[in-house]
Amino acid sequence: MKALCLDKPGPIESLYLTDREEPTPKSDEIRVQVRAVGLNPVDYKIARTGHPAWQFPFILGLDVAGIIDSVGENVRELSPGQRVVYHGDLSKPGGFAQYAATNARAVSVIPEQLSFTDAAALPCAGYTAFQAIHKKLKVVSGKTILIHGGAGGVGGFALQLSRLANLKVFTTCSRRNFEYVMSLGADQAIDYNTEDVAAQIKAATGGRGVDYIVDTAGPESATASLAMLPFGGALVCCAGFPDFSKIIPFKSALSIHEVALGGAHLSGDHQAQHELAHIGTKMLELAVSGSLNCLVEEIISLEEIPVGLKKLAERHARGKIVATVGD
Repeated sequence: MKALCLDKPGPIESLYLTDREEPTPKSDEIRVQVRAVGLNPVDYKIARTGHPAWQFPFILGLDVAGIIDSVGENVRELSPGQRVVYHGDLSKPGGFAQYAATNARAVSVIPEQLSFTDAAALPCAGYTAFQAIHKKLKVVSGKTILIHGGAGGVGGFALQLSRLANLKVFTTCSRRNFEYVMSLGADQAIDYNTEDVAAQIKAATGGRGVDYIVDTAGPESATASLAMLPFGGALVCCAGFPDFSKIIPFKSALSIHEVALGGAHLSGDHQAQHELAHIGTKMLELAVSGSLNCLVEEIISLEEIPVGLKKLAERHARGKIVATVGD
């Protein structure tokens, strides 16, 4: 099969296309004939550092949509021919290839009405947003939320889920993306390049701050977010924790949450893996109903994945980039 490989940890430019043997599914796995793969920042980040479990040459690619080709002996609920999507285990070979094997517990069946490219855009960013909004924050209708990076993948899905949950939604992005984020559900957009985000939030909320914050940027942004939360407010961190020394114990009673999808696989927790499949099914249902935009902004080929990842790394991408594989 054709596959994009790394010979050692390094920059995305070191990815190369080669022939590899097709994977054989283990007893609890399925093998998928890949039709589309979603690109994510974690792909180029993990490429740089590698993982102790990797054996080289290694195939990246976490978000895969395709057709089940074969199943392991203990797999009962899935069968060859089904259209599926999943978020894979970053410690194992991924989907930047014509075939990929994965744990069957984390797989969701794609409705016939949805394309492989739309489905492949959902897992990493969409599932992260779903966990943030519904599993961690457990949002209540009518409350307020700030989503950092609303023009990105996680941010774009979080905006839509917040709108569906009837929240008042604030988001940060570049001014050129204001119209885009408003179309996804933002009530107010703030240009983080030129505006004082905290001052804008305080002014818009009568000095109180927002009930919830989803941070997709990193520790510095997460730390700055602490000052924008009221007593009892909650912060979800998708890219690193805040500086906890900035929190005065027993003063604000803040709740700090982490979302780390890969932990469902790395922990070996079967319930957590089934939860990924459950979230996937919910997201697919929303997409089919027209309630959720899958955010596909660019469709590329397998060979073009290194260029697509570079665009993500340079923060030149909006929404999701998806690569098609095979027919």
